[in-house]
Amino acid sequence: MKMMNDDTLLFIGDSVTDAGRDRLDPADLGQGFPLLISAYLQTLFPEKRLAILNRGIGGDKLSDVKNRWEEDCLDLNPDIVTLLIGINDTWRSQESKHIATEAEMEGFESDYRFLLKSLLQRTDARVILMEPFVLPYPKDRVNWRKDLDQRIQIVRKMAKEYQTELIPLDGLLNAQGIKNSFSYYTGEDGVHPTLAGHGLIAKAWINAIVEKKML
Repeated sequence: MKMMNDDTLLFIGDSVTDAGRDRLDPADLGQGFPLLISAYLQTLFPEKRLAILNRGIGGDKLSDVKNRWEEDCLDLNPDIVTLLIGINDTWRSQESKHIATEAEMEGFESDYRFLLKSLLQRTDARVILMEPFVLPYPKDRVNWRKDLDQRIQIVRKMAKEYQTELIPLDGLLNAQGIKNSFSYYTGEDGVHPTLAGHGLIAKAWINAIVEKKML
């Protein structure tokens, strides 16, 4: 994906993207993978004067992102949009011991399609979709797979339908977790990345989008 001079890159999603950013400061990138990617890109392309924005909000489900899509995405007229969302839809279902129905999954797909369709209609943005993910530590996270796997398949379907970039985070993080321990990448809840987890996400993004090895 070619980056142009003065491109605006937007990262949007839930707490994984939010990573503790100061929401009162629109320029704050938090302490996670958007910050790591920004540091790398600004080092690699100082002449491009890239603008990099973080609009992740902890706790958001897909419907929450949809509700703020106008203000936090379309109004910013970004050139490159990276979207990571879906784990909280699974998390809330698990907390309430609710098994998502076929109709609810169809609603998830419809909302996801709305985001991408509106981007296509209203901007010239290049789009990067990242799979939501969960690692099997603690062990009960294994029970999340049935729900989350369906959402991951929807993200993959949308990537194909809208010809976006796709970063398969679920497989990448689980593969590294098998090698180095799951908690090394997502701490005690299987979802929120440690510094190593954020580093792995940033490396995957850079390798896929910039096509240069970060490490």
